[in-house]
Amino acid sequence: MSDTTARAEHTAGYRATVLFLLIGVYIFNFVDRQIIGVLAVPIQQDLNLTDTQLSLMGGLAFAIFYSTLGVPIAWLSDRTNRSWIITVALLVWSAFTAACGLAQNFWQLFIARVGVGVGEAGGVAPSYSIISDYYPPEKRARALAIYSFAIPIGSALGIVLGGVLASLLDWRWAFLIVGSAGVLFAPVFKLFLKEPQRGHYDPPGSDTRPARMSAVLKKLTSKPSFWFLSFGAACSSMMGYGLFFWIPAFLVRSYGAELPEFMSFLPGGLFPEGISEQRQILLSAAYFYGTVVLIGGLVGIWLGGFIGDKLGAADRAAYARVPAIAFAAVVPFFGLALWGGGLMMTFFALVIPTALGLAWLGPVLSAFQHIVPPNMRATASAIFLLINNLMGLALGNLSIGLLSDTLTPIFAEDGLRYALMGGAVYYVLASVLLFMAAPRLRKDWEGDTPAAAPGTKAEAVAAPPKD
Repeated sequence: MSDTTARAEHTAGYRATVLFLLIGVYIFNFVDRQIIGVLAVPIQQDLNLTDTQLSLMGGLAFAIFYSTLGVPIAWLSDRTNRSWIITVALLVWSAFTAACGLAQNFWQLFIARVGVGVGEAGGVAPSYSIISDYYPPEKRARALAIYSFAIPIGSALGIVLGGVLASLLDWRWAFLIVGSAGVLFAPVFKLFLKEPQRGHYDPPGSDTRPARMSAVLKKLTSKPSFWFLSFGAACSSMMGYGLFFWIPAFLVRSYGAELPEFMSFLPGGLFPEGISEQRQILLSAAYFYGTVVLIGGLVGIWLGGFIGDKLGAADRAAYARVPAIAFAAVVPFFGLALWGGGLMMTFFALVIPTALGLAWLGPVLSAFQHIVPPNMRATASAIFLLINNLMGLALGNLSIGLLSDTLTPIFAEDGLRYALMGGAVYYVLASVLLFMAAPRLRKDWEGDTPAAAPGTKAEAVAAPPKD
């Protein structure tokens, strides 16, 4: 790569364009992933499904191949053009999202959701790697935090769009429309995103040659912080994905007819005339929780990345300690949201744990990019995602669904409320594991000199761009 080309591709304006494009793909990722949560009510009624079957489609059906295929695809990303891999992945998962709208029974919808997971396996890990080659180390946590804005934005859009489209049309059209939009965005993404040079901002001499899988596993085996961070984040994701999937159903079951009255301050056009009371309730739940996810998610992710970069410059352990503290603070606010009484209390109490529960993304994702050298980043990220999603997606939704089915005969409509409260223990486990990761992260950080010891000021690594 020539010096002129390198400078052109690393201007602030083009870096922002890259981040915008990657965020766009990640938004589609989460819209297509989370839309089934708000559509769960009409799908359950139409296809006569249990809570356990719903949780299998929201979690296991998606997670099986999303998690396992992510590792070989990321291994390929460390060797080939990452922008092409992301483009093909977007096309595949969007097409399968549209196919969900054609399903006539549980198994057809289950298989279509498996297809969504197959496609999305190629989206995230290559994106982490590209961002690390466009942003210097001292800005990566914030860049990855901004990239992670797609999680609350995409989740909120999935919840709201799903509610609106299901109310105006039906749940099948919701899948068809959002899937088709992703197919149309794919060529735009490929046209404008340029593949960066690997290790562009890493110290001189950093290894950018393709690494064998055995070498990646050997490297990670020697990094205990990687495993504590991975399982800690996975515990939080068990609750996080469970909330995204089950909170709309919780609102409908626990508050029902109160929801449209509470949301009556919204402009009349947001509630189409002539829709049934049931659809008004569903749409109100979508607006309610979509707003919670958007506000809480954006605030929490940004603060987590900003604080992580600031404190992490002095002590690498902060990249684990900041989210550990956030997880510890989630539980009382979450209890207040479920048991405080009244929709106003529920709204504000949910915003806070949503923010705290997503604050880990910037610091922890940045730490993963620094635990291994540039030629292992996509593969290491995929191994983290394998752990995170097998536990978070496959087990989080399912465990809450199973617990809800068990408790509903005892507590009736409050069965899901008790199941969600029981799931809060996952945040406690996440906090413990990240606190354990913190001191180990100081030793495992790649590129730090022995001078960057605990309690000393660590210099941010920012080597001159390579030609």
